Amino acid sequence: VQLQASGGGWVQPGDSLRLSCSASGRTFSRYATAWFRQAPGEEKRFLAGITWTGNQRYYADSVNGRFAISRDDAKNTVYLQMNSLKPEDTAVYYCALPNERYASVSWDARAFFHWGQGTLVTVSS
Repeated sequence: VQLQASGGGWVQPGDSLRLSCSASGRTFSRYATAWFRQAPGEEKRFLAGITWTGNQRYYADSVNGRFAISRDDAKNTVYLQMNSLKPEDTAVYYCALPNERYASVSWDARAFFHWGQGTLVTVSS
């Protein structure tokens, strides 16, 4: 299984970015998918998750209302739309899948088995 996160970069506070996560060897429509981020010196933190059914989304309080997770089954891609970015959003962003299909998961890094390589988002003026 290979997950490829992309779309990171340098932006100014208040800007928007959309991250993409593609997968080989897995079909997103069969798995819960989540985005996490890791800032220097910190653990990976959950940001957003979408159930395998695609009809429920969950967000961390820190990004609720600013970030949105979505999935395009035709492209087998999951997105993270990030709006109103803040300097504290600076981190490496990861997409992740659990090992089991059709599973309900806790939105905790320990529940996820497959990880992309991460894409760096830097928010700075």
